[in-house]
Amino acid sequence: MKLYLILPVLLIALNSRNFRASENIYAQNLTVRYDKTAETISVFRGETLLLVQNVKPDIRPYIHPIKAPDGIGVLTEFSPSHHKHQTGLYWGLKKVNGRDYFMNWKGDYWRKVSASVIADHGRMVKWQTVYDLLDDTGAPILTETQSWSMQQTEGKFVLDLEWRGKAKTEVKMEKFYVGGLFLRMPWREGISGEVINADGKKNGEAEGQRSAWNDIGIQIDGRKDKAHIAILDHPKNTDSPVAWRVDNELGIGPSRQILGDWSIEEGKSEFIRYRLIVYTGHFNPDELNRLWKKYASH
Repeated sequence: MKLYLILPVLLIALNSRNFRASENIYAQNLTVRYDKTAETISVFRGETLLLVQNVKPDIRPYIHPIKAPDGIGVLTEFSPSHHKHQTGLYWGLKKVNGRDYFMNWKGDYWRKVSASVIADHGRMVKWQTVYDLLDDTGAPILTETQSWSMQQTEGKFVLDLEWRGKAKTEVKMEKFYVGGLFLRMPWREGISGEVINADGKKNGEAEGQRSAWNDIGIQIDGRKDKAHIAILDHPKNTDSPVAWRVDNELGIGPSRQILGDWSIEEGKSEFIRYRLIVYTGHFNPDELNRLWKKYASH
């Protein structure tokens, strides 16, 4: 058979094999392992590490690294030189009864109560962290519970956060330009990257604006395409659609504090939900709107 007739057949076979291999990757169940010595909760697909939740006793809980769904590239950054207090994916409130839990992430502000794995294997895995926020005497003023779940679907990771804050005394979060969930992806001067919100506003235009979601896409080392993480606000959250912090280095986070003061009475709790979509390749706002509507429906 002539070469020009053989090559198309070979290409079809190779593409089919690659597609089947990709399908097999995403068909694998996830596993969570809690290493109490390293003080980490890690998510694996087979033996491939996908995500690490850090749960040290005297440091604010944070997630780093998060890898791309195909395993190529790390999508979070820990304590970069331009923002040393930013620790991958984390929750940090500002001006809580005058205290700053966003900039301050060590033991004089935070104390671990517990960390646990809820569902350790399957299509969806779950884990939980419980930490006290401390006042300047070391007494807890707020106990926050972060309940996380992770699944993979359609070549994407879906990461859900349910945050619950229970007040040990009356707590007030003062109006500020940031405070709450925050994501730091790797950034450097001149990098190809962009933040886009649900209304099509980009980068600095999205700063302080209400939106159902924000997407950040950045060129990650080792990849030819961009890696993306979209954060979706749930419509049942108080003050939804939430306002967003978008900093000059493309760090993003939804924040009620941008809109004004909010409080939790002593003994009461506040419940907030967000969903993160981790994916690679082309940004498609219609697809994100579809995923947001799916999330918003429950």
